Amino acid sequence: MAVPSGFVGTMLILFGIALVAGVEAKSRAFFVFGDSLVDSGNNNYLATTARADSPPYGIDYPTGKATGRFSNGLNIPDLISEGMGGESVLPYLSPQLKGDNLLNGANFASAGIGILNDTGAQFLNIIRMYRQLDYFEEYQQRVSILTGVARAKKLVNQALVLITVGGNDFVNNYYLVPYSARSRQFSLQNYVKYLIVEYRKLLMRLYDLGARRVIVTGTGPMGCVPAELALRGTSGGCSAELQRAASLYNPQLQHMIQGLNKKIGKDVFIAANTALMHNDFVNNPAAYGFTTSRIACCGQGPYNGIGLCTPLSNLCPDRNLHAFWDPFHPSEKASRIIVEQIMSGSKRYMKPMNLSTVLALDATK
Repeated sequence: MAVPSGFVGTMLILFGIALVAGVEAKSRAFFVFGDSLVDSGNNNYLATTARADSPPYGIDYPTGKATGRFSNGLNIPDLISEGMGGESVLPYLSPQLKGDNLLNGANFASAGIGILNDTGAQFLNIIRMYRQLDYFEEYQQRVSILTGVARAKKLVNQALVLITVGGNDFVNNYYLVPYSARSRQFSLQNYVKYLIVEYRKLLMRLYDLGARRVIVTGTGPMGCVPAELALRGTSGGCSAELQRAASLYNPQLQHMIQGLNKKIGKDVFIAANTALMHNDFVNNPAAYGFTTSRIACCGQGPYNGIGLCTPLSNLCPDRNLHAFWDPFHPSEKASRIIVEQIMSGSKRYMKPMNLSTVLALDATK
């Protein structure tokens, strides 16, 4: 199997960071917000069709069982926790999130949601972004009862935060159906501007709630996922319209993040160029050991991109050969490549710095 360039160096960097950061890395709380790319099982507890709690989801997870992660195994938050030397944080709705488990952080993400409250309306009962932030506030009250207000505030201020949201605002809103309400209301350019304004409000609320180190991911190459190749692909290639949306949205998101940091006077928000991270293996799958970046491992129809991944779907025998696990979500192996760049990627991928640099800087405080 091909090993991505720089992988060995990354492992050495992470080993060094672990030695430097030591207890800090292990004791640092981790909070996750967003959609199905980072949901670790909250939707299992909700009456919604946006769920991944049945086989073959989780086929390569350590327990071999579906957990609510939209992956064959571990997802991006799991792998970031692994990189920091900690355990995966529990979904906020999990009954196990109590006592000492609360001090590790929590995952508030919910599949189907977007920046906008009307995104994912077809999924009914999901935890929209405003509610995820309400839960974050509630979480802090719960921790304050355990530790006292001052220690709870310190835990949140010193935590790492990941937020992944925005893709559904295109796929499950603007482009969900022809002549959607939002596409009649806004041109694409104006819709992107509207999303950025609304996202800025969410990030500022996160800051007001105490978040001081926040990784903000952009959208991936939305038009190149198997679902969009099957539904909207042009001339056998990616969906030109969704790729255009991503090309408008991602640079404006980075610009907005830079502006927020300038306003605050600190590098609170870190922009992860996940479009570029995905494009590396989507455009050159063989360099990363994949045989395909077009056909999902689990699904049906063209590119295995139609419908949901279910026990009746086509299922590939080797998940490590597919960049995409299901019609929308990366395989665990692809997620590892993304997290490698989050941890140690250059400024092409992570602005103003990668996560290894963050950990090293914060360990000296």
